[in-house]
Amino acid sequence: MTTPIIVTEKPASLLKNYASILLLLGGICIGSLVGFIYGNQVEHIKFIGDMFLNLLFTAIIPLVFFTIASSIANLQKTDSLGKLFGIVSGVFLATVLISAAVMAAVMLVFPIAHDATLSTMAQQALLDNPANSNHSSGTSITQVLTVNDFFELMARKNMLALILISLLVGFATLRAGEKGKAFASFLDSANEVMKQLLELIMKIAPLGLGAYFAYQVGVFGPQLLGVYVQPLALYYVTCAAYFVIFFSLYAYLAAGKLGLKIFWKNNLTPALTAVGTCSSIATIPANLLAAEKMHIPDYVRNIVIPLGAPIHKDGSSMSSIIKLALLFAMFGKDFSAPTMLVAILGITVLVSIVEGGIPNGGYIGEVFAITAFGFPMEQALPVAMVIGTLVDPIATLLNANGDLVSSMLVTRIAEGKHWLSSRLGQT
Repeated sequence: MTTPIIVTEKPASLLKNYASILLLLGGICIGSLVGFIYGNQVEHIKFIGDMFLNLLFTAIIPLVFFTIASSIANLQKTDSLGKLFGIVSGVFLATVLISAAVMAAVMLVFPIAHDATLSTMAQQALLDNPANSNHSSGTSITQVLTVNDFFELMARKNMLALILISLLVGFATLRAGEKGKAFASFLDSANEVMKQLLELIMKIAPLGLGAYFAYQVGVFGPQLLGVYVQPLALYYVTCAAYFVIFFSLYAYLAAGKLGLKIFWKNNLTPALTAVGTCSSIATIPANLLAAEKMHIPDYVRNIVIPLGAPIHKDGSSMSSIIKLALLFAMFGKDFSAPTMLVAILGITVLVSIVEGGIPNGGYIGEVFAITAFGFPMEQALPVAMVIGTLVDPIATLLNANGDLVSSMLVTRIAEGKHWLSSRLGQT
């Protein structure tokens, strides 16, 4: 009998999986303590945080371009899947939108108050970066999705235009066929190089964010830390409820009471693996093993689970909503406006796709969302990064387990409502 993956994992391995999170939190805590002790004197070390953010901003543009373009350029293998690929895409999109809508509804019922600390942080952002005050929210769709010169794609304020041209380059590479293979290889190679560059930059993240938080606590006071309590509490409670209620509902829709029973019977190992590794990619083997035990056909599980790991992000979509809700409160924008909610849900779906398959991709997604809504990057990004770091374990749980239950839904659509009972009968 195969030993469950999570059982064999040693404490040292578990510590290694959480090393980046622990180092980041350690840097933030130490920086906060330094800011609390030395107050305004820590303004002299803010440049360290600024240098880290500038390196991150520099790497983002080529990383996003090569990641998206190379992903599209390598879609040849999925062209023959036809109907199945359409079903998978529909299920992924529906579950991500549902998870984002649930989190948005919670934020509407329990809104984050725009208190004095948030106001002070927003005002300081404009003082530190006066150019951001010139951002216009009334730009046309033409300005948002296109630029009038190639070099303007290199500006992070034009992230949507960059994504659009990246998609077009990827599809153009596909259309080029045999003649485009060399260019596709170049995109793959460049994508890998940019991933490694991001990993190198993230090595100094504990120092950079530590310096930034020393500055924030020193300037705004220790009450800054209280800003994060409400959104974090709401996120963890909502995600726990979503995990139990909605995943049970999806399993029931996929195969009735039998599906509900077989999902929770085989879900423990993938769930613990996701929490223990904080990686959807690392959970793929456990998910595949569980899917096999759940009698999900191999032509479904071998597509849904590997494909879902990088691009299907229920937990990340919910974390995107909570980050945006906090930033909207911080900068005094109306989170509840109907048109704004539609834009938030749309951006959340794009963020989930953009960050997929990129190490530390959540930070890239945060930059994209911040840019889309015109928040001052230098002040908004550290806030979003802290939230993202603190919610990562349960977000990964929903991301990875969402792939498993999605494979049940895809099978239900592809083979009919009696797929599980039929396969159990055959067994």
